Amino acid sequence: MKIYTKTGDKGSTSLYGGTRVSKDNIRIEAYGTVDELNANIGLLRDQKIDTSTSESLLKIQNELFTLGAMLATPKEKEVLKSGKERLNIPKITEASILYLENQIDEMNKTLPEMKYFVLPGGHQTVSYCHITRCICRRVERISVSLNELEEIDIHIIMYLNRLSDYLFVLARKLTYDNNVEEIPWIPEHKK
Repeated sequence: MKIYTKTGDKGSTSLYGGTRVSKDNIRIEAYGTVDELNANIGLLRDQKIDTSTSESLLKIQNELFTLGAMLATPKEKEVLKSGKERLNIPKITEASILYLENQIDEMNKTLPEMKYFVLPGGHQTVSYCHITRCICRRVERISVSLNELEEIDIHIIMYLNRLSDYLFVLARKLTYDNNVEEIPWIPEHKK
């Protein structure tokens, strides 16, 4: 299989189903940012983290490929003329979101109560996690904008929202796993 096709040399690409669009199309921006998010989760997974967290991140990476494929398929192309679904893969569903919620709840059991916002940083792994969380929020915003133009599966937006929550709690867990002080953001009040 050749990697280069030259079909995008003039700034357009094909969505799943064959529709050609500009490479700056918001749908391309959405699933391109999912790809960026996935690469950063890979970077996070490459850090010294526990096996359970690594396995969770690997599961999330696989789900992000599914989510990207869902974003790459316009609603009108989801079903083939034969009536079969174009994407013959398990989709992002309530179960995918519930998995993230369960992971968040498990991590929270071992963490002290959060009384303030926390400042990102303190350890390289924690910082990678916060950067990944920010990318997740960006793809969520882009997906919301796309949904305002063309309806997308609501589970995509729900999953991204929950994933950013998961990444925030994971950053806190990684702070404690690495024996780093969590620095609260306590704004100074005007005098």
